[in-house]
Amino acid sequence: MLFGIALCIYISSLTVSIGFMVCIALERYLLIAHPLWYRFRHTIKFSVVLCVMVWVLSPVSVLSLSALSTLQDVSIAPIIIGTFLLLPLPLFIFFLGGTIRALSASRVPSDEKRRIVGILVLVLLIYTLLFLPAIILFMTKMNTDHHTLKSDQLPYLAYVFLMLSPLADAFLYVFMRKGTIDKFLSSVCCCGMDSNDITSPTV
Repeated sequence: MLFGIALCIYISSLTVSIGFMVCIALERYLLIAHPLWYRFRHTIKFSVVLCVMVWVLSPVSVLSLSALSTLQDVSIAPIIIGTFLLLPLPLFIFFLGGTIRALSASRVPSDEKRRIVGILVLVLLIYTLLFLPAIILFMTKMNTDHHTLKSDQLPYLAYVFLMLSPLADAFLYVFMRKGTIDKFLSSVCCCGMDSNDITSPTV
């Protein structure tokens, strides 16, 4: 009983984290693909309402899916919840592809474009590297197969990556700050120029 409650709370917190990642990706996509809509509709009130919806709908959805799967068949519960957690993947890909396609027609400054694309790529990488392996393992119920756990370290590695998601959220917040990616790219370019100067022959 307590394990089931703790598992629902943990999955709900992961769902909230993924939900905010979807909101970040959606906001960056709208800024590039639909700048007029973003300028006139994006307000503080809208952001607050969206955050409240994520916090409320995520646990409600997880509890509803768990209850529904339990009423039908306990064995399909991981598949149903895992499928629900996989839904953001095509959204992240769509937002990134749509943003790249709309870059040429956008009037957003070039440094802002670079920062937005970098954030979208980072969100996709965080979800793919940290969340996706654990979701797939959860769907296949490898976490309940003790023989597999003893003979294979892949489940342990996947869940270690999942535990790093709060650190990735903090890194994403720092990365989203204006000027962070520009400083990073500038330092990379400076290092590249310095290496070229060192390796270039003197005349």
